[in-house]
Amino acid sequence: MTRILLYSDEPILAKGLESVLRQVEGFDLLPTCITVTCLMEQVAHGAPDLVLMDLTPEITFAVLSDMKHAMTSSKIVLWVNSISTELAFQAMGLGVRGILRKTLPTDLQVKCLQKVQAGELWFEKALTDSFLCARRVALTQREGQLVSLLSQGLKNKEIATTLMISEGTVKVYLSRLFQKVGVKDRFELALFGLKNLTTGQLPVGEKGQRPGASTMPGLRSLVLERPVERVEPSSTRFPTPLRPVASSRF
Repeated sequence: MTRILLYSDEPILAKGLESVLRQVEGFDLLPTCITVTCLMEQVAHGAPDLVLMDLTPEITFAVLSDMKHAMTSSKIVLWVNSISTELAFQAMGLGVRGILRKTLPTDLQVKCLQKVQAGELWFEKALTDSFLCARRVALTQREGQLVSLLSQGLKNKEIATTLMISEGTVKVYLSRLFQKVGVKDRFELALFGLKNLTTGQLPVGEKGQRPGASTMPGLRSLVLERPVERVEPSSTRFPTPLRPVASSRF
């Protein structure tokens, strides 16, 4: 039996999927989780074979990273309406085995879970093609932490205090990151960081405080859309689709 754990903060939607999966021979559903806390507890004690995670705002880079360390044999599938190229790429890097759209027919929903459990991957061609139109910028641990904190809206002084470095050092790091990533200012860098880090919201502490670098892992890389050079089509005997060309700056 394949033990499946479903996480979603939409009870009606979850009930609909549950009713479908319960009819599939070989599937055993664990109690559905509606909070990340419940999800982490079930992963630790329920030993699911498959975890189907609704891509809610609470599912961040940090949560996916924690789950990767907590799970030894479980496979993760993200259940999404839509997902950015950046987050999908980061999720794959953290071991997510599939990205399943909620709008797909029920038979394909079931087929995805069966394929992933059998050891295969499930990613739509449109999504994997988008990876070809992206470039990856590797970050050092300190750079990753700085981008993560910048994406939370922290000022230089706050970043310096959190990382226990001087404000001048923060400015030096930012200047180097602008050149490395190819952005004009901290706002643009923060936007890229936000798109790579989360689905649109960052987690907050119990008292509403943003987590510091010690509690949130820094990004290991940024995945950015690669500029495409427009080329006039040439008259060849066997025309082929134009492919994205990397910017000469990188």
